[in-house]
Amino acid sequence: MIRLFQNIRKRLAAHDWQTHGKWVTLSLMVGVVAGLGAILFQVLTQLVMHFGIGMFAGYSPPEPLGEHNLFAPITGPINPLILVVIATVGGLISGVLVFWFAPEAEGHGTDAAIDAFHNWRGEIRWRTPLIKTITSAITIGTGGSGGREGPIAQIGAGFGSFVGHVLKLSVRDRRILLAAGMGAGVGAIFRAPLAGALFAAEILYSDPEFESDVIVPAAMSSIISYTVYTLSLPTEVRFTPLFGSSLNFPIQSPLEFLLYGMLAFVLVAVAVLYIRVFYGVQKWFHWIPLPRHVKPAIGAAGAALLGVGIWFVFDKNNLALSVLSTGYGVLQMSLSREFSPSVVLLLSVAIVKIFTTSLTISSGGSGGVFGPSMVIGGCTGAAFGKVAQVWFPSVVEHPQAFVIVGMAGFFAGAAHAPISTII
Repeated sequence: MIRLFQNIRKRLAAHDWQTHGKWVTLSLMVGVVAGLGAILFQVLTQLVMHFGIGMFAGYSPPEPLGEHNLFAPITGPINPLILVVIATVGGLISGVLVFWFAPEAEGHGTDAAIDAFHNWRGEIRWRTPLIKTITSAITIGTGGSGGREGPIAQIGAGFGSFVGHVLKLSVRDRRILLAAGMGAGVGAIFRAPLAGALFAAEILYSDPEFESDVIVPAAMSSIISYTVYTLSLPTEVRFTPLFGSSLNFPIQSPLEFLLYGMLAFVLVAVAVLYIRVFYGVQKWFHWIPLPRHVKPAIGAAGAALLGVGIWFVFDKNNLALSVLSTGYGVLQMSLSREFSPSVVLLLSVAIVKIFTTSLTISSGGSGGVFGPSMVIGGCTGAAFGKVAQVWFPSVVEHPQAFVIVGMAGFFAGAAHAPISTII
């Protein structure tokens, strides 16, 4: 691989890069690898999930309509004890791999990529994306509460940094490639290339600012990675959005906008709780006098126990287990016109998901925070919409719209990334 890139560098050195499409070539390379990485990550996650909590614990997390499942869901009785054991073992394996081979791969991934962009001249070790792929698939596949965007963002960022290092590009160009790789990964895994490009430019700063140099390379990389990833999907879901294509909930009254304004304040309160719990748990695990590779097992066990607890509280309702793994099933149910969970269940999932995600990721486990944020915000919005419909039935005809607004608004506030989150 290194020789291949050295040959490419020699050939490209003979051209005027500014007039011969420097960023087209580099973005194409990063986009192809990010798309292939997204395919590999998705396959590994489903493999671990099927042969882990599926076959042994009897639990197959429900997936959204636009997701392609490689395996038929397992509908056998759930064994809560085995579920806790598998989650604990998954956390231990993930912790050992991370802290023995790539300590920077712990956590949700985007923080490490942002740190490399600002403080490490855009350099990420080549082994980091590989370890991140394996450990995140193990964490999510064994029931840990995590998302896919953080791992795939670090995978894309790692390859972008690798390309910049091998081709001996300037620090500025290597940073741009790192960010483009982040956007390509997110654009592929969520099938939203424009959002991936803007995410890469927007997530780099704590203030709502854009890294303008990143947008065009990230857009090209995201389009390529999106194309590569969707080619691996069956035709029936290839162009289907993640939660289906029939999400049409028109506004019935201008007064509904007042309710959305009220929802914004609720989302802010929940986002503040999420951030404080997440980093509070992180500090708590930092103080625990135990080997670092053991802590993810403790966090995974705690998250699984919370999941089993809420499952028993709601009379073994499988939707309550949305506090584990990705949790997208409860969002799909909430967006359905025929059925949606109760307000109490929705609020319980939202609050408990905050703690299961914090235990899984802040303990050193590997996974993203965007996916759990969609579940937390979406469930909060769904509960708010159902209550608003009861109180103002002439104003709120489609409470499902509050699910979408909750999903977007929650992460926009928590991560200071409003534009890419909305798109």
